[in-house]
Amino acid sequence: MYNHLLDTFIAVTDCGSFNRAAGKLHITSTAVMKQMNTLEANLGLKLIERTPSGVYLTEAGARIYQDAKFLIEYSRRALESARAAARTGDNTFRVGTSLLNPARPFMDLWYQVNQEFPDYKLHLVSFEDDHEGILSEIEKLGDKFDFLIGVCDSKAWLSRCCFLPLGFYKKMIAVSREHRLAPKKILKLSDLYGETLMMVKRGDSDLNDFLRNDLEMRHPQIRIEDTAQFYDLSVFNRCAETGNALLSLECWQDVHPGLVTIPVDWEYQIPYGLLYSPGAPEDVLRFVEAVKTLQR
Repeated sequence: MYNHLLDTFIAVTDCGSFNRAAGKLHITSTAVMKQMNTLEANLGLKLIERTPSGVYLTEAGARIYQDAKFLIEYSRRALESARAAARTGDNTFRVGTSLLNPARPFMDLWYQVNQEFPDYKLHLVSFEDDHEGILSEIEKLGDKFDFLIGVCDSKAWLSRCCFLPLGFYKKMIAVSREHRLAPKKILKLSDLYGETLMMVKRGDSDLNDFLRNDLEMRHPQIRIEDTAQFYDLSVFNRCAETGNALLSLECWQDVHPGLVTIPVDWEYQIPYGLLYSPGAPEDVLRFVEAVKTLQR
């Protein structure tokens, strides 16, 4: 209901710089600058002064800033009220599905508990695993879809949704089909010596950070290359095109036809589960409780 570029404006104001706001929003500083330019153009107002020491509010920006947080909270409450009204008599669960986070594990749950929801239907809603836009998709839980199911150890994701763990996927290594390691059935870490291993940079996943620390301290013969903070198809394409190895998961073995995904002689794994909105309606919470009952 409000212009979502206001979120960027508030972050820039609170942080005092484009770079710090970019870190908070998990986007690039260039994207922050473009969004601020777009907001100022849309409003026909100059909101901030850019200086070498940081950014500062103009008088017009100070006025907008005062009311922006109220506008955002008012819009959130209005949308929650409207969604609650729209759901009256609507017996449909909307389930997000994508290449890296397919809905199939949800279907396995559904057929175990659907007798408790006899009048309900499922509607699959596709979304893109774009590393720059995935956080905005997570924020649409409760709006665009009721549930997502997928891998989740991301602090940025978990700050935007509720998460019910269902199990774990093993961390594995993906390489191109022409790679020297491709014929192997299982890898030892020494097999990766001299290779470049692609994995997400530090800061968003405690599990990945622990693994990275272990590799850097005990296996410095493995070079590490940062990928985008969140995987999308471009990461798998780069793995296939460069001949690098990629830290991947057993559930992603069929994502890219040019790659093979190989188990590793280690115990590293990551949780997957059910994601839903912190402000989820009663029927969504009933479904979550039904799934919890299965786990007991």
